[in-house]
Amino acid sequence: MSESKVFEYPVRVQWEDTDAGGVVYHANYIKFMERARSEALRADGLNQRKLEAEQGIVILVAELSIKYKRAAQLEDLLTVKTRVEKLGRASVVLNQSVWRGDELLTDGRVKVAAVKKAELKPVPLPAEIYDMFKAYVTEPES
Repeated sequence: MSESKVFEYPVRVQWEDTDAGGVVYHANYIKFMERARSEALRADGLNQRKLEAEQGIVILVAELSIKYKRAAQLEDLLTVKTRVEKLGRASVVLNQSVWRGDELLTDGRVKVAAVKKAELKPVPLPAEIYDMFKAYVTEPES
C-alpha cells in the first residue's frame, strides 16, 4: 500500500448526532465521514453539484466497511481523517477514521466511484477528481 497525505475535518458532536443519553448514534459516524469526503473535494475547489450539472456525474459510495471501537459523546470535538488507500481510474478506496484527540473511535474503509447519474453506470473518475486524489498519494504504486 502506498503512503498518502491525510485530509483532516473537524466535527463537533451536536444534539442531533446523539441518542437520549448523549452518545453518538452509530450511523452518524458514516455521516461524519461523508462530510469529510465532500469537504476534501470542496477544499480543492471541486464542486459536486457543478460536476453533476455539467457532466451528469455523481460520486457514490460503492463499498463501505466500518469498525466501531469507542463512543463519542455530546459536545466532543472529533477529527475525521481521510487518506487514499488505492486510486483507480473509476474508483478510489479511502481509509477514514474518527478520532477524539489521540483516541481512535471509528475506523472505516470506503470505496467511492463515479457514476453517470442518468444511467447509474460506472464511468471513469473525472480528471479533476482523479488528479485531486492523486495529489494525496505521496508514493504512487508501481
